[in-house]
Amino acid sequence: MQLLRLVAHHIKVGVPLPFGVRSEDAKLLLACGQVVASEAQLEALLDRGAYADVEEIKAWQRALQEAAQGQKPQRQLTLFDHWAQMNRRLDQLLRSLGRGDDFPALVDAFVGEFIALVDRDPDVAIYGSIRQDPRRLAEYGVAHALHTALAGQLMARRAGWAEERVETLVRAALTMNVATVDLQGALAVHGERPTTAQLAQIRAHPQQAVDRLRAAGVCDEAWLQTVLEHHEQPGGGGYPQGLGEVCEAAVALRLADVFLAKISLRTGRAPLSMQEAAKQLFQQSGGSPLAAALIKEYGIYPPGDFVRLASGELAVVTRRGPSAHAPMVAAITDRAGLPTVRTTPRDTAQPGYQIAGRATDLQLVLRVVPERLYGLVG
Repeated sequence: MQLLRLVAHHIKVGVPLPFGVRSEDAKLLLACGQVVASEAQLEALLDRGAYADVEEIKAWQRALQEAAQGQKPQRQLTLFDHWAQMNRRLDQLLRSLGRGDDFPALVDAFVGEFIALVDRDPDVAIYGSIRQDPRRLAEYGVAHALHTALAGQLMARRAGWAEERVETLVRAALTMNVATVDLQGALAVHGERPTTAQLAQIRAHPQQAVDRLRAAGVCDEAWLQTVLEHHEQPGGGGYPQGLGEVCEAAVALRLADVFLAKISLRTGRAPLSMQEAAKQLFQQSGGSPLAAALIKEYGIYPPGDFVRLASGELAVVTRRGPSAHAPMVAAITDRAGLPTVRTTPRDTAQPGYQIAGRATDLQLVLRVVPERLYGLVG
């Protein structure tokens, strides 16, 4: 591999990288498609020495030339596109563990982009965790890690954690199940109870994840402890060690993990409603302030929830409102319950459009692309 040292004009802040960025000894620092989030990050990257494969640069330059010669430009990516990319990139990142790249640095870069993407529009992020695609259950392991990291970020911020602790929690959430990603997908697809061997693998996965992370160069003890203890329970009864005392970050991660599992679809098991999941989580946590913070972030009717309005329309929640009982929604049917070509924004705080209950015909929702609900396409 022949490397070329990069200069400022090769990389644009906020724009997906058109090639992989490597160190002088060819170790991958940022994968193709990742984003340099700030000028400070770009300056630090260039100062330490950033390189790229000459062949990748040539391919990028050829693509630019072809675009300049009149090829039709691609449509602008929406936040939903960015979330789909995050899912694919996390899968690649987790599968790169142990391959010799600077894994801690890759995770740090991913976490920075992830947190920034959540901050751009938390309602869209929550929508993705609620309205999961039943046709992609094989990807459950990766999607669950992303959604747990989202819930953890929102919960920790509401609880007033310092940003450094929030980032550690997100790192742990993204990597907690690195030893069972494929197993989680298989169990979600087949909908069967785990076998004895699979149960043993599940109980061993926190320690296996820590062992693999250490071997890949992770030396952040707070990150490792959070992963190791995320299935432990204060007072005992958890696994793998049956600890009586558990670090707060691990408690937070377990709450986010359990909550997302409750509201996630799997073959043979419908997700719990937000209201029931919140009730169970709060009771099972003994009224934990962290559980309360998570429940308040999602609200009674979170983005992605499917509801019936007093008007007779069926609608999908798009935005949390000032009141937990009155979110913004997009109506996808008329008053007779018949699907409409266009979605109509409704404020459920307004008379006549209050939420009358949850709707159940989820096939209607699957036929509507989320960009329509948010007014991004006609």
